[in-house]
Amino acid sequence: MKSKNYKQFWKLGKKEFNTEQFDMNTDGELVVREGNYQYNIYDLARKFDSSIKVFMPSVLEQRLSHLIETFTGTIKTQKYKGKFTYHFPMKVNQNKEFVLPLVAEGAHLEVTSANELWVVKKMWEGENFHSKIRILCNGPKTVQYLKLIQYLEDKNLTITPIIETLNEAELLKDFKGERGVRLNMDIKVSSHWDKKIDRFGLTPEEALSLGKVRNLKVLHYHLGSQIGNENDIIIALREAFKIYVKLRQLNPTLDTLDVGGGLAISYQKKKMYRMESVVKRIVSTLYDLSEKAGVPHPNIITEWGQYIAAPSQFTVFKVIDTKDIPKGVAQKWYIIDGSFMTDLLDTWAIHQKWHVIPVNHMAAPKKERVWLAGLTCDSDDKYADADGHVLLPRFSDLAPGEDMFIAVLDTGAYQDAFSMHHCLISSPAKIVLQNGLVTVARKRESPEEIGKLFGW
Repeated sequence: MKSKNYKQFWKLGKKEFNTEQFDMNTDGELVVREGNYQYNIYDLARKFDSSIKVFMPSVLEQRLSHLIETFTGTIKTQKYKGKFTYHFPMKVNQNKEFVLPLVAEGAHLEVTSANELWVVKKMWEGENFHSKIRILCNGPKTVQYLKLIQYLEDKNLTITPIIETLNEAELLKDFKGERGVRLNMDIKVSSHWDKKIDRFGLTPEEALSLGKVRNLKVLHYHLGSQIGNENDIIIALREAFKIYVKLRQLNPTLDTLDVGGGLAISYQKKKMYRMESVVKRIVSTLYDLSEKAGVPHPNIITEWGQYIAAPSQFTVFKVIDTKDIPKGVAQKWYIIDGSFMTDLLDTWAIHQKWHVIPVNHMAAPKKERVWLAGLTCDSDDKYADADGHVLLPRFSDLAPGEDMFIAVLDTGAYQDAFSMHHCLISSPAKIVLQNGLVTVARKRESPEEIGKLFGW
């Protein structure tokens, strides 16, 4: 098989699979490109002793820049009068190396807890923010959270608490800054967050019962995570706009519609709808609805976190042992030097499927069906693709003393914050690839450091 065919087999260099920056060198090793520079991941895995998380700020920045350019370009082409703003939901990845490049690229922020807002406070007081940045505050409003919102409002940060319950409306009645309302519509979509009963937000009737709300600026809703159908996004947009119009009749200050998150990406080599198509449909739909209703075109906010963050990081593991499977869809267990339950929790929590590729021996002519297993003693610490196995090069074909590494792509969203220490397993080290340089953002935790977390 030619090198080009191996690249196609592993789906490298494909925009639709978020692998534009991935390639294979003549030795069958995975490389990542940053402009005209490239990094050999096989060399890095050996140098930094996997397991490692590999973060690429350039991918993060490019995806956000392209999203903003797509919205602003579409708005201009369609002569839409509202403005677009992107808010990065910090719950997707709160790491400093993620948040700062996004803010530098023009992202505003959305937080969901007092502790996330504390990070914003730290940056604001350090004069790291432009004065025009806006912070949306979702999530249950504890006393600590409310006090911090008021403190930052007093310090002249544009901070917008989003009312999610009738009680919160009462707690925020004296707040003098901008505020928003979160809407809980009776619309269910196919996604990772498809709950029969949604505990977040106000029903349309409750939202309208608020009457006039001082400085109401934003109507916000959130459908779910990894929304599978593009049409669902537009159906929900039309329903939300109906409430927007009614709420605006009571509150003329209302001028922004926040469509939340949920834009899907192509985990596990699966083609999805295109972001550009969704943006075009959102703008054109709001244009038509606004013209028909006789209201100004609303400003548009999106909080598409996974879409921006997930492809900017991948996780590399070493296969440290194998074990035969007597009866199964797969032929062998490949045991890795990390854990799916501790490092990639969505594998276990929501049965997330990933794009898994070899880091070396990518051009191996012979492959075998395997199940991947983690280091914990838990039987749930395992992974197989949607078809019941993972196809990887044969471990038995390695030269004596040679290691096999694999990469799990698109791990930049949620997995860092979800990571834990089941069986006291250390988290992977994290390296950053930027401007041709490799830096260590987090060292692998020592047994002493893990022990301290548990009081030892």
